[in-house]
Order: sequence, then C-alpha cells, then structure tokens
Amino acid sequence: MGRRKKIVQECEKLMDKPEQIRNIAIAAHVDHGKTTLSDNLLAGAGMISDETAGQQLAMDTKEDEQERGITIDAANVSMTHEWNDQNHLINLIDTPGHVDFGGDVTRAMRAVDGALVVVDAVEGAMPQTETVVRQALREGVKPALFINKVDRLINELQEGPKEMQERLLDVIADVNELIRGMTQDYDDRDWTVSVEDGTVAFGSALYKWGVSAPSMAETGVGFSEVIEMERNDERQELHEQSPLSDVVLDMVAEHFPNPLEAQPRRIPTIWRGDDESELARQMREVDDDGDVVFMATDISMDPHAGEIATGRVFSGTIRKGQELYVSGTAGKNRVQSVGVFMGGEREELDRGVPAGNIAAVTGLRDAIAGSTVSSVEMTPFESIEHISEPVITKSVEATRMDDLPKLIQTLQQVAKEDPTIRVEINEDTGEHLISGQGELHLEVITQRIQKNQGIPVNTGEPIVVYREAPTQESREVEGVSPNRHNKFYITVEPLSEDIVDAIKLGDVAMDMPELERREALQELGMDKDTSQDVEHMFGTNILIDDTKGIQHLNETMELVIEGMEEALEDGPLAGEPVQGALLRLHDARLHEDTIHRGPAQVIPAVREAVHRALIDGQVRLLEPIQDVRIDVPSEYMGSASGEIQGRRGRVDDMYQEGDLMVIEGIAPVEEMIGFSSDIRSATEGRASWNTENAGFRVLADNLQTEKITEIRERKGMKLELPPSVDYI
Repeated sequence: MGRRKKIVQECEKLMDKPEQIRNIAIAAHVDHGKTTLSDNLLAGAGMISDETAGQQLAMDTKEDEQERGITIDAANVSMTHEWNDQNHLINLIDTPGHVDFGGDVTRAMRAVDGALVVVDAVEGAMPQTETVVRQALREGVKPALFINKVDRLINELQEGPKEMQERLLDVIADVNELIRGMTQDYDDRDWTVSVEDGTVAFGSALYKWGVSAPSMAETGVGFSEVIEMERNDERQELHEQSPLSDVVLDMVAEHFPNPLEAQPRRIPTIWRGDDESELARQMREVDDDGDVVFMATDISMDPHAGEIATGRVFSGTIRKGQELYVSGTAGKNRVQSVGVFMGGEREELDRGVPAGNIAAVTGLRDAIAGSTVSSVEMTPFESIEHISEPVITKSVEATRMDDLPKLIQTLQQVAKEDPTIRVEINEDTGEHLISGQGELHLEVITQRIQKNQGIPVNTGEPIVVYREAPTQESREVEGVSPNRHNKFYITVEPLSEDIVDAIKLGDVAMDMPELERREALQELGMDKDTSQDVEHMFGTNILIDDTKGIQHLNETMELVIEGMEEALEDGPLAGEPVQGALLRLHDARLHEDTIHRGPAQVIPAVREAVHRALIDGQVRLLEPIQDVRIDVPSEYMGSASGEIQGRRGRVDDMYQEGDLMVIEGIAPVEEMIGFSSDIRSATEGRASWNTENAGFRVLADNLQTEKITEIRERKGMKLELPPSVDYI
C-alpha cells in the first residue's frame, strides 16, 4: 500500500474523534517561511521525504507559485501526529503572506480554530503580521507563535546568547501587544503567548530544527547547544536531535483547541441565528448526527472533477448524494463526492466527513467562497469581511473574438473563487474590468487566464479605483420625477470615520438585530433618534427615514432604495462609488395613482435628489492610499525616502532596526504603480519593502479638476461638470 493511501486511512479513522482533531492555519508576513515550515510538518508526518523538505515547497502547488517563490492560494492538507501516546488528525491550511492575497487568509480563518503565526527572527513582527493576527482574532481563532530563521541571528548577525535572547523576547512582546490590543473586550481570553507555557517555539524551517520549553526539557537541546551546533555546522545532527516538525506539531496538539472546545465559543461570533435553536445546539456540540451545516471557505477548479468547495463542517456529516441548500440561491445542489486535500491532490473518500473536520466537496455548483451550505434552510453565517477592498482595475479583452464566451465564463469563475476580485462584464463593448487588491493580484489573475485557460488576452494599463464623499452637510434639496407628480426631499452629510470603519469590518450591518445595530451606532457617536430610523445601508452609506406618516411611502420605499443605490454606485463627479454618506429622506410628495409612481418615475427622482444633495454637500474625489514600509541599509536611506516623497507621499517615521534603517510612510496607490522597479534601481536592489492598503483620503484640491476630467473622459461621460459644482 502506498504511503499516501496509508495516511488517508489514518486520517479517516480519526475523523469521528473530534477531541483528537486540530484545525489550524499557518499565517505570516510574506517571506517569513510559512511554506518551508509546512514542508517540515509534511515530512514529519511522513508525507514527503525528509531530505527535500524545505526545498520542495509542497504546498505551493501551482506553477506560478513555484516560479515567483510566493504562496498565492491557500493550500489544505490533512496529516496525523502522535502526541501523549494518542494519534491526532491535523487539518492544516498554508495561507499566502503577500498583502494582495489577504482575502485567502481571512477565508481560511473561518475554517480553523488555531493560527500558527510565523515571524522572522531578524525582521520581527511586520505590518502583515499584524493583519493576520487581527484576522485570526476577529474570527475567534487562537494564536501560537513560531519564530523562524533563528540560524540567521547566529551565523549572519553573530549574536551571542544574551543579544539573541533580548531580540527574541522583543518579538514575543510585540506579538503579545497585538494580541492584547485585539482581545481586551473578552474577559475569558488571555491568548498571549509565552515561552514558559509552551505557546512559543523557535527554530529554522530551512535547516529543519526547532526548540521550545517542553522540547528542551525532553531532549536536553537548549539555546547553548543550538548555538554551538549551528556554529560547528552540525545542522543535520541538530535536526535529528530536535526535529522542527515534532516541536511544532506537539505545540499544535497541546495548545490549540479541538472542535468541541472551539465551536461553542466561535458559533456566536460567526453566526447570528437563534442561539436557543436545535441547530445552534448541534453546532455547539459538534453533533455529527445533526443537520448538515458546512461553510465553504475556498472554491477551486479541478480539470477532471470540476468545482471543488473546501470548508468546515460545523454540524452533521456531509456525504455523497445529499441534496443541500446553498445560502442565497434557489433549489438544492447534489453532493457528487467528498474528500480531503493532501496538498495539491484531493483524495476522495467512500465515507462521509463528520462535524469538526475540513472537507473538499464537489457538486455544490451554486456555492461561492463564503457560502453557507446546509440540509435545512437556515440563517447563513456572517459574511466573511475582507479587511481591504479592491483599489486597482485593469481592462481585459480577448485577442480573438471567438474566445469571448470562454473569457466571460472564466471571469465569472474567477469572481466565484476569489470574492476580493470584482469583475464587471460589458457585453456591449466586449471590455471587461477586473479590480483587485494590487498590481500583483491582477497580474497573477490575467496570467492564469492566459496559461491555464489558453485564452490570449490584451490587458490595459492599471486604473486606480477612486471614491466620492461629501465633506459637509447639504441643504434640503428636491428631486422631481419626469412626470412632475412625485417629489423627494433629501439632505446628505458625512458619516464619521469610526462608523465607516465599523461598517467595513461588519460590526454594523442591516442583517443585525435592530437593537444591537442601534446600540453599536450610538456607541460610535450617532445620536439616538438617527440610529432608530436607519432604513437601509448600501456600501458604507446609510439612509435615514425622517418622514412622518406619508401615504404610499411604504410601498414606494423599495424604489426609493433602488434609486439611492443607483445614485451612490456612480457619484456625480466622476461616476465613482460614493462612500461615507448619511442620507436623510425628510419628505416626499407621491401621486395617488400607483401607475404614476412606478420605477420610471421614482428612481430618476431619487437619483437626482441624491446627486444634487451630494453636490451641495461639496462632494470630493477620494484616492486610495497605502502604508509603505522600506527596510534599507543606511547609505541608501536618502534615495529610498526620496522615492516615497517623489510620489506625493509622506514619510512619517525613520528608525534603526538592527543594521537596517526602517522608513515608514504613506503614498497614493496611483503613484505606487511601478514602484518596485524604481526602488530597486534607487537602492541597487538592497531594499525590501511592504505596502498595505490604508483606505481612502481626499485628493488634493489642485488635482481634483484634472483627475475628474481624466476619469470622465475615460468613461465616455460629458467632460463639463454639473454647473453647481463650482467649488472645485
């Protein structure tokens, strides 16, 4: 029997024992060594050979991942590990570190209960480390820490035991500060990590050795032995005496919660259904005989099996042949097969996958990443909130007209697999726009369309996505319907940044219980009366119904909302989405006869009123900005900071870290296009840098007119602005 088959059988035996299951994700900043660490764990579980672990990068299964040397897609693997004389099933997800693929990390966190945060000992906690820790804690996922590349402290930086200890303690303190800041609202969660209790391990994923407090007690290999053996080039002996996979997998088995411990705590965080219901009990108790509840966190394509939905089974047992509901769609989908992932390969099982496990399912054709799949109709799970939103767009056109239907189908598939990508298909012009998290994100998508689907495409220059927002309170303006029989009176004012951020994070939403939403808005500074009259939310905009007893408004409200959404989707300045607007409907005059207040009358009237109110509220164009961090030798500090300042950026801080200078600042996304080649030549390739999306800010006044005209021209809109926009 092959080694792989044997491991699959071992996994099958443990699936029914939730107390022996650990669902974990490995998360870190880009290039801190997650995939190399995953290799070690696979070798420790006997899935790949010990010799090639660290070089094989078994979890980077796609060709472009191997070429670029980075993880692009989250990859799943199931393995077994013996701890305390008991075998454990470990379902592991290796997630990407690059900020452009952060959506994969957020989705992976929904499927797991523990996050192994990997930090480079030399670089310490970086911006993306903070992001992944935040994503884990928001999903109720418990962290543990692995400090990688300790060999570099010994060999490259020639540090002695004392300096090494200080540096490692600093890293632990930084990570704990992040954890404390994000769990202060929970009395029951002291999730800080410490060497003493065994939630921190140290090592080198490249050279396959690791140590932790429990392992030192067991093997007698401590830091002094590590330093001596590293300096004497006895890495193989060190790996044999204290193998990294044992140290890390022991920590996972001992300190991460099993589904029976995790689900009672996590279900209230991720599900807003009735917590007294039978379904809630089944999910809390990980009942494998209960109704099936499955959350799809990843959709991928298999050339033979079609679409595969991977995700967490929270209740019941998912089996071949079942007919299941997919949230938000009509009818049912029939499960074709169930299985588990072994890196790039999916192993089909003849049995069902019970609650508490991560399953790979085919046949759920209506599911997208984030769907709730169940055997009974139910309140779906909270939508997975992605922290950043698309900020850059490219047009994609098929080179050959014959390929157009295939390209449209491929783009729809892309949007299904990755909800952080937005796809707009204009079937009249044949132009298709894809928006993503950054240049690399879009580059990878377009390359995959060409290579995997064999569709030659032409791509346009990257276009930056802007927003529009009011900057002050408007007067009450009137919108009149084309037949002059219906009138709407609306004002607009800017929402506070705190409320906008809370909406983006999903802390305030229309599908929350009304009382809960009201309290959340009041805590964020909204006055009591306003918070009670929230009629609708669209993006980060809120509609307040301030009307009193208007006849027929109830049955017309749906059209009012439609008109408002249309107006906010393309703002009055440049047809860009509006954000952070609080709209108030003060009054309405409606025609008695339904026929005279239909969609063709109400929608244009509301649209006109919203646009006029925005213009009166001095709507401005907002541009997306990024936080930039550059690590560079001090002699290149001037040219590196010049690269930020020369891009309308701002340097906020410069400080020394080890032998490098760190420059931190912000810059507009538009100006950062092409930054990678410029910073390389300015610093002779000695700089490493990181950018992270940091929301939107008002574009400088002297650039507003120029940029608005440029966007209007690109979209084929009239170049002259409405006459009332005389403040720009």
